[in-house]
Amino acid sequence: MDTYEVSDELSEKIENWFTYHPPKGDQPERYELIREHGKDFAQTIANLTPGSPEQTLALRHLEQAVMYANAAIARNE
Repeated sequence: MDTYEVSDELSEKIENWFTYHPPKGDQPERYELIREHGKDFAQTIANLTPGSPEQTLALRHLEQAVMYANAAIARNE
């Protein structure tokens, strides 16, 4: 199996991505606020669009957006 040289920068990113980041300060409240707004928008999408593959994708992408928004807080503060 071939292996490749990994830059220090990528190694640091991988370490950060796969490390538990315990909440600190006001982070839990901010996580919850992001989830609440995401849930409200998800309900809006569900109420205003017909059930369809596109609706499902919209909801899944919103779920990912909420996850990554919270990860941005956890991983970068």
